[in-house]
Amino acid sequence: MDATGTQRARSLASLAAVRRMEDALGRGETDMTPYFTPDFLWRGNRGCGTKKGIAEFRRNWPRPLRAAFTDRVYLTERMIADGDWAACFGHIEATHSGPFMGIAPTGQRVRIPYMDCWRIEDGRIADNPVFVDFAEVLFQLGRDVFGGEGWESFDDGRREPPAPEGT
Repeated sequence: MDATGTQRARSLASLAAVRRMEDALGRGETDMTPYFTPDFLWRGNRGCGTKKGIAEFRRNWPRPLRAAFTDRVYLTERMIADGDWAACFGHIEATHSGPFMGIAPTGQRVRIPYMDCWRIEDGRIADNPVFVDFAEVLFQLGRDVFGGEGWESFDDGRREPPAPEGT
């Protein structure tokens, strides 16, 4: 197999590994050992934390997510892969049924946008940088973490962006 064929085969294998894990999450599986290396690293953005290894990941990510949000539907919009790396973006639709970031359960249906990247080793996830838009979820629940100062206020004309220095 030439280099292009090898790269394509690695990319397809990476996608398959991630899809197996996503299917397991969708089924509500709690044993992630078939999908992650024992020492994998889950790296989330601010508000999500960093999880080292399967036990810490399980205790500190799906467990609190499932406690705060029930009736979850995972909707991956697009997946891509390049060699040992795969990525996707999508969202979770869920019901806010437990405490979340200090907000008591509202029963409200929310959309939780995310982007996931995964590095695959021997068919399992070894590294997982994740970006979950908790600011958007909080906004849906009535809390604007930017206090009206988010830059979308430039887009809708509520505020004028500041001029750069020297202009």
